[in-house]
Amino acid sequence: MSLQSRMREKLMVALEPTRLDVVNESHLHAGHASSPGTGESHFRVLIVSKAFEGKSRVERHRTVNDLLAEELKDGVHALAIKALTPGEQASQPTP
Repeated sequence: MSLQSRMREKLMVALEPTRLDVVNESHLHAGHASSPGTGESHFRVLIVSKAFEGKSRVERHRTVNDLLAEELKDGVHALAIKALTPGEQASQPTP
C-alpha cells in the first residue's frame, strides 16, 4: 500500500472527516537536495472533521502528525496540513 493510501486510511478511520484530500506533491520537489526521490515525500492534506471542534490550530496539526507518525518516519519529508471544522469549511470559498 502506498504512503498516500496509508495516510488516507488512518485519517479516515480516526477522524471520520466529511472531506479529506491527500495530495501527493512530490513531483513539485523532484531534484531538490532534500528530496529522497521516492515519489512519496511531499504531501498536502485538507481535512474537515468535527473532531477538530474546540481545538486550536496547533492541537489539530499535532493530532494529524500523531496519527501519521509512522508515515512521517517512513519517508515523508514534508506535510502541509489544513485542518478545519465543518463550520469553518462552510465559511470559506470553495477551492
